[in-house]
Order: sequence, then structure tokens, then C-alpha cells
Amino acid sequence: MASPSALSLPADRVVPSADAPHPPVAIIDIGSNSVRLVAYDGLTRAPTPLYNEKVLCGLGRNVFTTGRLNDEAVTRALMALRRFRILCATMRVSQVFVLATAAARDAQNGPDFLHAAEEACGQEIQLLSGRREAELSALGVVSGFFAPDGVVGDMGGGSLELVDVRGAVVGQGVTMPLGGLTLQDLSGGSLKKAAKIVREQMRKAEPQLETLKGRTFYAVGGTWRAIARLHQAARGYPVHVMHGYTVDPTDELSFLQIVEQTDAALLQDVEMVSEARRPLLAYGALVLEEIIRAGRPRAVAISASGVREGLLFEQLDRDSRLADPLLASAAEFNRLRARAPGHGTELIAWTDRFIADLDAPETTDERRLRHAACLLADVGWRAHPDYRGEQSIAVIQNAAFVGVDHPGRAYLSLAVSLRHNGVAPEKANAVLRSLAGPRLFERARLLGALLRVAFPMSAGMDGALPRAPISVEDNKVTLRLPPEWTELNGDRLLNRVRGLGRVIGLDGRILVG
Repeated sequence: MASPSALSLPADRVVPSADAPHPPVAIIDIGSNSVRLVAYDGLTRAPTPLYNEKVLCGLGRNVFTTGRLNDEAVTRALMALRRFRILCATMRVSQVFVLATAAARDAQNGPDFLHAAEEACGQEIQLLSGRREAELSALGVVSGFFAPDGVVGDMGGGSLELVDVRGAVVGQGVTMPLGGLTLQDLSGGSLKKAAKIVREQMRKAEPQLETLKGRTFYAVGGTWRAIARLHQAARGYPVHVMHGYTVDPTDELSFLQIVEQTDAALLQDVEMVSEARRPLLAYGALVLEEIIRAGRPRAVAISASGVREGLLFEQLDRDSRLADPLLASAAEFNRLRARAPGHGTELIAWTDRFIADLDAPETTDERRLRHAACLLADVGWRAHPDYRGEQSIAVIQNAAFVGVDHPGRAYLSLAVSLRHNGVAPEKANAVLRSLAGPRLFERARLLGALLRVAFPMSAGMDGALPRAPISVEDNKVTLRLPPEWTELNGDRLLNRVRGLGRVIGLDGRILVG
């Protein structure tokens, strides 16, 4: 199929709003189980979804036994595509990419459906090969994780793709007919037969699984996200964001066996999963269990980034692809929510100097987390002063960030909330403190204490911090003010400097001149 083209709209409909730095783009993903539209705020390193809608059409149901796409499923899919076309025009989307995967690829009437689908959505459709689908899934993980290292598995309704990824390097992928609908079809609804099919098919993936030992398995796909959501509910997990949710394979195995052996309707909190997807949970559990047993990964991480995000990532220039996705997201939040976005950038340099004076070095990941927290430091300023800490947690903990795991997300929330609430350990959110772990919690307290010095002196405005450096001199935390700021040297600011000193076991002072 030809490459995607720009959406044909009147010229006055493709101009983005004045405050949008990038025109919105959209992807329509015609999968074996669902047909989905996701519109993004622009073609950036960390795009944010503007609108997300899926229709569970079940195009891949019974394709392996009948060889054809079901007529009813085709009708539903074409109706969804016509609806998505109108929505894209309404959102003034500048470019639409339309992808089709296993069901349209494998069915005898797939070409006829694709022709009708192109007429319905008004776009040319890219029919992805299994290898191309694996490549884009891996690029999606590259776009959504910081320095990923492991094997990406994308389980859809029709197929499973596995591909090795090391940083930005994507290996050779393999595709197998192990999607949920395909397994249900081939096994005649028998989980015992399905387990045998999975074991036989997995022999094709031995090269990928042999490299997985001791590394991370990145799970992509709606069925695996649904299982992870149930896992969170069963464990009482406090953060409901899926991306970056990481579990121990041993714990995961025991839960997967529960999913396989229990009627889906009886699973705890199963109402969070759509009814159309519930019958596929056991098949998804079978496939993931076999991957864990054969590959022996050190961790299983859920990825909300897959083929769609991989395609957008592929469109970026080289410099944009090399940018840190977390810092890109935090910079956008800073631009949209801070009183003075330049202040967040100055905070990075201001805290860099102080951290360099300390004996305890920070890791590369801790440094990037601190930089992100500096950019997010003022996201709660519009809330009532009594609730700014709480508001900051709500925004940061649930934001659509990528490139950060859940302990890192807890660190960001803690550092910014402690800036408002005070850095005494008992003032920290206990759940987030536990999630962050001891070291990241102490790093959050340190940054929170630094922020508590910066804001009363700068009022959150840019231009002040470069004139008032903070460092460790003569074994004391020392804030230097210019002579014309003598009146700032009062009890309030001095108490903040001394509070910072107590976090690291030093006295604090202010020097003028």
C-alpha cells in the first residue's frame, strides 16, 4: 500500500490553534480485535493524546478457520472508520496515518475490505507485514522507555510479535499466530489445546527468548494491559497508570495461573475490563506465562507505547529521536503550567551547582529525574495554597509521561509536593514514599528543600536564581544574595536555608554581597 498522505481538508481547517506549537496528527489502527483512533497534539518526542477511541469489531475472529473476515465485523469496522474521518476533520488533524495488521493481512477478503476501508476513512492504508509490525512495536518501546533493554512482545487479536531491543537498536523480529482471537479460534475454545499451540509456536521465537534471560520483557497490547490492571487491583497497587508498571516474573506467574483457571466473570474488579475482551484474558495469560517460563526475564514491564507510537517516533528527525522523552514531557508541562517557564530551566542549573558540591553523587537516572522535577516544580501554583501539594501529586502521578518508571514517578510527585508541604519525613505521602524506596525518597527530600529556598527568593519568576547561587562552603549550606537584595535576608528565607542544611546534616547561612 502507498504511504499515508495529508488529510484532505479545506485550508482553513488544517491550521492549528494559535497556542499550539505543532499541528495535531492522528493514527487509525485497524487491528484484529479493535479499530482505534488516537489523535495526538503534535509530532513531538513525547506526544500527548488529544483524543482516543476504540471500537471492538473482532475482525480477526474465526479468520483462521473460515479464511474470511466476518461480514458483521466488517460492517462495524467501516462504520467506525467513517466516524473517525469526521472526528479527524473536527479536530483539524493535519495528517492521518492508517495502519492495518494481521486480520486484513491473513483473510482472503482482506484486499476487498481494505479497498472499502480506504473509501470510508478517505486515506490510503498501510498493510503491515508481521516483521514490520514487530519493528514498529519495538520502536514504540524505544520511544516510551529510557534506555530499554530486553525483548518487546506485542500481542494483538491476530498475532504475536517478538523483537529484541537494546537502547535504540532494534533486532530481528518474529511474528506468530498467537493473538487472542486466533488462539481462541485455533483451539476451538479449549485452553488445554491453546497451551499446546503456544508451546509449539514459541519454538519459532527461540532466538529472541534466548536473549531475554536476566533482562526485561516489555508487554504491549490491550489484553496484557487488561491483565496488568487486574493485577494492580488484586495487589492494592496505589498508582493506576499502566505505562511503566513493572512486576516480578515469579509473582506474575502465580497471578497468570489464577487468570487461566478462573472464570473471567469471577475475577476481582473484572468490570474494569470491557466485556468483549474478557474471554481473551486467559489466552493472553497463557502466552505471557510461556514467555516467562522460556525466557526467564528479570522483570515484566507494561508498555502503553506500541505500533502507533513507534510509527510517530519513526517520523522524527535524528536529534528529536535522541531527546529524553521524560524531559520532553516535563518541558511541555512547564511551558503550559508554570508562571514563568524560564524559571524551571534556571532551577536545573541552580540545583546542578549545589548537587555537584555534595559528597554523595547522583546516578544518571537520578539526575534526569531531578531535572524533570525542576521543570514540574510549579505545576500546582493555580490551586489554593493549602492544596498545592495535593494538586501537584494529582497532576504528576497521573500524567501521561513516558520514559519514567513508577518509583521515578513517585519521586517526581514527592519532590514537588514536599516543596509545598515541608520536608519533614512525616509530611510525605506514605504511599508514594513506599513506592519510591529509601534512596529516591531522600533525593526527593533534598530537592524539595532546595525548591523551598528557591521560590521565596524568586517568586517563581525567571532571572533571579542566577544572581543568588547556593553551594556548600566551609562545610555550610551557603546562599549568596546580591547587595540590593539585603531585605530578603530575613527569618523566612534563613529558616528555609537551615532546613536544607538539616536534610544533609550541615548548618545553613545567608551571605550578602
